[in-house]
Amino acid sequence: MLDEAIKRTQVLQSRLKANGISHAVFTSESSIAYLAGFWGYLGIEFGRPTMLVVSADDAPIVITPLMESEMVAEMTWVEDVRTWEDVGQRSWGRALAGALPDAPSDLWVEKTDIPAIVRNFLDERYPGVPIKDIGPILGAQRMIKSPLEIDVMKQAGEIAGAMMAAAHGSLQAGAQEYESAIAVIEAGTRKAAGFLTDHGWERFVSPMIHNLQILQSGKDASMVHRRASVKAYEKFDPVYFCFCNMAQFKQYKLGFDRMFHVGGVTDEAARVQQAAIDAQQAAISVIRPGIMAENVAEAANAVYADRGYQTGYRTGRSIGVAYLEAPELKAGDTTVLQPGMTFAVDGGISVDGVTAGRIGDSIVVTETGAEYLTQYPRELLVTDA
Repeated sequence: MLDEAIKRTQVLQSRLKANGISHAVFTSESSIAYLAGFWGYLGIEFGRPTMLVVSADDAPIVITPLMESEMVAEMTWVEDVRTWEDVGQRSWGRALAGALPDAPSDLWVEKTDIPAIVRNFLDERYPGVPIKDIGPILGAQRMIKSPLEIDVMKQAGEIAGAMMAAAHGSLQAGAQEYESAIAVIEAGTRKAAGFLTDHGWERFVSPMIHNLQILQSGKDASMVHRRASVKAYEKFDPVYFCFCNMAQFKQYKLGFDRMFHVGGVTDEAARVQQAAIDAQQAAISVIRPGIMAENVAEAANAVYADRGYQTGYRTGRSIGVAYLEAPELKAGDTTVLQPGMTFAVDGGISVDGVTAGRIGDSIVVTETGAEYLTQYPRELLVTDA
């Protein structure tokens, strides 16, 4: 993983040079992991930024809180690791200024991800200096995944499959939503642990599946992104599991959703769910190199319209070390698909206060079409109990 991170950084440096950019500051966890091979656990929520400064001509510089510096130095290939402290003169602002030119002509940052405290510092420290967005330049580089990245995402897909099987097995009338969430976490964690060793870089990769389980059931099934509660399942309840903030491994994040029905399914719920499945499958069937991202959404939208439904969100999004990368499968995105692009592709319908239809998978674009990264039956799923 670190060898590949070195190569990625070298590619980025050549792109910086080609665009006349001397330095770029990266503050998002996904970009830092992609280029430097590490991630911290403090986060900006604690007022403690971690940064990576990449120069077109010189070696990159990591800036990290002193308390995390030992772990960071072990995880990253970057040799210049500069630390800062919460009190005294060794502030992160001083460390950042020391990594940048004294009088830069412009400042290249991730404008959509940069923390406010870092942006405010740059505005005050370099008044009048234009702040420009490095995001699209790195984003274009991240669109095409390497064979190593795809292999990691396939492992993430196996982990997600174990999670979904546990979710399925937890469903019976009288069981509670939070019990399903516990089953998902345990199954996913055990599966992830099987892919890891306790040696080298991997000893810093936790197998633990975390984040609040997106789960809604019964009449709440139409409430997208509700979290697991103490609600008990009843017969004929639709139950929706979304793993889009949980199905991840070694920082690579997938999209994966399924809808189940407890002990039986009503005619209306079956119609809605089948329409969602058919829309997703229509979208995936047209994915291949050479078509535009919006064409995929058009295929799904044609099914919704034919069945008399509307959908209020995109058909899919690019995935990788971030939950949302470019391009997106939606109207207006004319990016041409290429082999190695990876997407979460969804089918989704909400009938407010009644039911919903949901399905989602992750795929990789191949030379001839699409290959699934996630595996679970793509059909009407009804439990026995």
